[in-house]
Amino acid sequence: MLLLNVTYTMKPGMRDTFLKEVQAQGILDAVRQEDGCLQYAYYLPAEEDDTLLLVERWRDRAAQQAHLTTPHMAALGKIKADCVVDTQIVSGTAEE
Repeated sequence: MLLLNVTYTMKPGMRDTFLKEVQAQGILDAVRQEDGCLQYAYYLPAEEDDTLLLVERWRDRAAQQAHLTTPHMAALGKIKADCVVDTQIVSGTAEE
């Protein structure tokens, strides 16, 4: 299993806009229905208004790499361009 913790540093005041756009465009549902997606969830750090954590779990790296080529990920890229200033990714693997 592939685990990813993706931390977005948002442009000031843009976290809610980002989350609303992702939801409105159906990106969460689309990703969660992809083959090999085990978890795709956003979390809000209590003390950091301009930070957003995305936790992803995939069956394997191949499933995650296929995910990156989907049309909804292209749409997410446009939202990120408007709302995000930095992205940090920590990855690892785990036995189920």
